[in-house]
Amino acid sequence: MTIPTRFAALMLGAAFCLSLTLNARAQPAEFPVIQTQTLEIASGQTLDLLLAQAGIGAAERQEIAFAFGAEYDLRKLRPGHELRIDMTPGGTVQQAELRVSEGVRIEISFGVDTATRVIAPEPEVLQRAASLQINTSVFVALEEAGVPSRFAVKLAEVLGGTVDFRRDLSGGETLQMMWRETRIDGESIGHFELTFAALKIDDTLFEVTWPDAASGSATLYRNGEVMRVVAQPVEGARVSSVYGRRRHPVYGDIRMHSGVDFAAARGTPVYATAPGRIRFIGRRGGYGRTVEISHGSSTMTRYAHLNAIPEGVREGQQVAAGDRIGSVGSSGTATGPNLHYEVRVNGRPTDPLSEDQNIAISRTTQSGEIAQERLVRARADLQQLMTDQSPTQRTPSES
Repeated sequence: MTIPTRFAALMLGAAFCLSLTLNARAQPAEFPVIQTQTLEIASGQTLDLLLAQAGIGAAERQEIAFAFGAEYDLRKLRPGHELRIDMTPGGTVQQAELRVSEGVRIEISFGVDTATRVIAPEPEVLQRAASLQINTSVFVALEEAGVPSRFAVKLAEVLGGTVDFRRDLSGGETLQMMWRETRIDGESIGHFELTFAALKIDDTLFEVTWPDAASGSATLYRNGEVMRVVAQPVEGARVSSVYGRRRHPVYGDIRMHSGVDFAAARGTPVYATAPGRIRFIGRRGGYGRTVEISHGSSTMTRYAHLNAIPEGVREGQQVAAGDRIGSVGSSGTATGPNLHYEVRVNGRPTDPLSEDQNIAISRTTQSGEIAQERLVRARADLQQLMTDQSPTQRTPSES
């Protein structure tokens, strides 16, 4: 090949390479570089503030908030929730993801059409058990054993008036507990549901079963015999007025207060405190909207100032301890939302908070056969768990 021929071939090859280079630069990138920002919601911060912090304009912020709001109540955002934004170098949002409680993720993809999906991991419920010795206090014993310390409060709610944790525990008592723990992706999410406890004090064995944590009902046994069914009419409410003579909050004169008032937010569920039959639903003067339940031939409980009665609750209906029968309100003569709760025996009001009265209601209404079956089953489940569970298996302490 002559020199001119070789030169021409080289020039042709160079021109071809230059053409390829120019074409590559002229074509837009098929997959643009995506920039990802992960931001954590702080106290008092809103989604809009977080999006603005990510450099997103007002119009796009509104669109993103609308898409998230269609799947999740943005008022429930809490510190620790996370927002992830995928953006192009030009500032266009490609995808947004909100990580909220219990591992739930809301993903939004932006394009020709906006696509949203909610990803909720499947929770895993584990049965757990522990046997421990009380040396100083129930609370300390639970913490040292790695058992959720909140169980001390649950136990005190049921044993209150029967066992004084300060005076009756001298050290060396045995406490066994069984509970459910909810995990997501192998991590505890803080849901611990106590189902059984057994406390041995000298020669007396106290046992408690919680068949339905949602209602707050429980059954207390002493040496295998039913003592009482415990169900609070309003979970977590504050006693705002006790039984006895008082100055009437509306009329101002001194008169007998025939029940106990529980202050709670309007709409808070109200539960039957013992099994029975609903004998009255309606309005009773100053009581306002009221439900009355008969427990045997002589005992009646009254729930007054109610806001609403659930659909399906009717007169003549049989209810169990912990069944929902209404919600807290301020109907009738009331200064604010509260539940007025009464216990009447042979038509006469008695103190609902007295230990004797709680036992009397439970003994007249508790189904002994069902209660005994529940206790036998709980004992067997505890024994099986203690056998199967590794001695080194522990639950992180949680207050």
